[in-house]
Amino acid sequence: MKKKKSKNPTQRKSRVKTARRKTAKTKTANRVALKGTVLKARRKAEVRHIPWSGVEIEALNPLLGRHFVVGQNIMLARVLLKKGCVVPEHSHPNEQLTFIVQGALKFWIDGKEIVVNAGEVLTIPPNMPHKAEALEDTVDFDVFNPPRADWMSGTDSYLR
Repeated sequence: MKKKKSKNPTQRKSRVKTARRKTAKTKTANRVALKGTVLKARRKAEVRHIPWSGVEIEALNPLLGRHFVVGQNIMLARVLLKKGCVVPEHSHPNEQLTFIVQGALKFWIDGKEIVVNAGEVLTIPPNMPHKAEALEDTVDFDVFNPPRADWMSGTDSYLR
């Protein structure tokens, strides 16, 4: 059953405005559910120049440290792993690129063992379970899209 169009243009405009307000309230409520840093990044894109030395390293355990920068839709993390550090099997909805700057990581992913050495990159699709072990002291850069909400909120207990 089709709704009749109002003959009065003012009534039609009023219904459209009400619908727009409801949509705007829903979008705002969805954004508020996100963590503050993500919300700030989505509000306004801005150019930032950030030296790694100015970003505090978070010590997750004696063998693992990280620091990261969050953009509007992407996160770059610098991860520091001591030899023998194991990142337990996990998965996340984020696409991941891992670039090894120094050292080597052995990954268990998709039923395979893959060693990624300095100067090499590994791509990990969203929701793909994976695990890693540092074969030597290692520095890697991980790129995530979208940014890792669990890292920003500190709810990544599998690393702590």
